[in-house]
Amino acid sequence: MLENLGEDKSIYLQIGEMIEDEILRDILKEEDQVPSTTELSKYYKINPATAAKGINLLVDRDILYKKRGIGMFVQSGAKDKIKKARRDNFYESYVKSIISEATLIGISKAELKQMLDKDDKQKLL
Repeated sequence: MLENLGEDKSIYLQIGEMIEDEILRDILKEEDQVPSTTELSKYYKINPATAAKGINLLVDRDILYKKRGIGMFVQSGAKDKIKKARRDNFYESYVKSIISEATLIGISKAELKQMLDKDDKQKLL
């Protein structure tokens, strides 16, 4: 975890997202141990309770699980759960607003598709 914490959202949310990002990038794989709250709090110079809140958020979503006396580990199927949640959020946060704005300014569905296909350098997988 080498990312810096920003001011745009709560620290505990950023901690959770960074762990999710590492799972999506296969830096952390199923059954891998994640950094402890102590490690996170020392690295980012934050309160251990804040780090724990970020970890517990992922436990509540079945992304991580606790091995008593050992630490937190990546749950089996975590990557797929994260992808689904982020896809749903992407649709709600971005796609709906793009469609709404396109409709408002008279961009057709065909034109919108054309815009998405326009830049070959940024082509999606």
